[in-house]
Amino acid sequence: MLIASVGPALAADLGVSTAFADEEPKRLLFGDREPLVALMQDTPADKLLPILVDKLKAGTDLKTLVAAGALANARAFGGGDYEGFHNFMALMPSYQMACELPEERRPLPVLKVLYRNTPGGHDNEALKPVIPATLPKDRPGGEVLREATRAHDVDRAEQVLAALAKGPVNELFNELQMSVQDEVDVHRIVLPWRAWVMLELTGKEHALTLFRQSVRHCIDQQVEVRQDHPESVIRTLLPKLLDQYRLVGRPLGKRKAEDRWVERLADTLCHSDRPKSADAVAAALGEGMLPEDVGEAISLAANAVMLDPAGGGHGGSDGVHIADSVNGWRNVARVSSPRNAVASLILAAYYKLGNAAAEKRHPLPEQLEKINAKEAATLLRDTDAAIRDRDGGRVCALVHRYGELGHPPRPVFDLLLKYAVSEDGKLHAEKYYQAMSEEFAATRPAFRWRHLVTLARVTASEYGTPAPGYAEACRLLKV
Repeated sequence: MLIASVGPALAADLGVSTAFADEEPKRLLFGDREPLVALMQDTPADKLLPILVDKLKAGTDLKTLVAAGALANARAFGGGDYEGFHNFMALMPSYQMACELPEERRPLPVLKVLYRNTPGGHDNEALKPVIPATLPKDRPGGEVLREATRAHDVDRAEQVLAALAKGPVNELFNELQMSVQDEVDVHRIVLPWRAWVMLELTGKEHALTLFRQSVRHCIDQQVEVRQDHPESVIRTLLPKLLDQYRLVGRPLGKRKAEDRWVERLADTLCHSDRPKSADAVAAALGEGMLPEDVGEAISLAANAVMLDPAGGGHGGSDGVHIADSVNGWRNVARVSSPRNAVASLILAAYYKLGNAAAEKRHPLPEQLEKINAKEAATLLRDTDAAIRDRDGGRVCALVHRYGELGHPPRPVFDLLLKYAVSEDGKLHAEKYYQAMSEEFAATRPAFRWRHLVTLARVTASEYGTPAPGYAEACRLLKV
């Protein structure tokens, strides 16, 4: 009866699809997706790509490959392995990047990520079937879940999450946020956001499997933090600000901000410590400012970290992490409850934005003086050469000048996309490309090219380390 009421996929997630009353199910299974998931999980990386290319030629589409890869990754790693959860977070961006490529090259970013995605065996799978807990009726489910994560009780936390998964998926996502909001860390927010987007491909019936990764990651990270640091200030600061500015139980603000207001708030965040940054954003939200405009200012402050000549870099650099985390919180704010929307923006402001208090930012005047070209084709050719020279300063100046002259952005994205696919990027190339694409699209014309400038700078720093599996994928696809 339970299987009939919830469907076979969710029943499998809950561990009841094939179990009799006196049996305890041994393995988490994924219904008709299981053969492809198991194939990915059990095949060594050096033998995987020819098999996946044959699947594509036989009619399997990229959506199916990415969805199976996400389920294989979740079952194998459960959000608890550094490379594992980075690969999971790159899967959906790799598919989104594929949609921007010519048809014959579309599989490349997906194959690049799938090559490093699975462990080659299932002897030590992280996720097993889970039986839902019975939740108290007098407490919000998110509080019960947070209590379990704070207690480092993985079994209890997953059982609570399984109980919450019986309800609508958007409510499950909102309840999960209470645990996510206990600390401020890039992976803590990007992992659940990428899981939410991945549901477009896996189906909402697999929400429990994907969100279990976040619960486990929150607990793992909390244990690591506690070894060296006291309890996070945000645990007391966030509820204080929500109460002080009366941000709970009211509609989100609708006051549109002018360009000057957005830039002023961004500058305030660049020159404030973490509590003051959080307070500035809470105050703006309390004044009824449109959350999207407040988020735009936060994004520009994060972008300023990447424009600092002394910072930047690629892979797991501070600037890349800040930009990725702010993008994650902004996206969560867009799909969450009003309470979680304002909380997400406050958390985004709290995340190291004061690191952007630099006297100079890219593009530097001395670099701009050297850019004499005005034609789009010449500027693009010079940008490509500067990337190959790993000359980040010149790349920033070239892309800035290109945008300043009013040339269309798509050719620049196409150039940078080529390298986001071919280069390793220390597990961050896909996420950062997609994050900056989204921030560019969501930012007003006066400021949006700053995001493309930083993407170009990161692309230049990534160049020279080809991604494992990329050359083989090109050979197999004959591109």
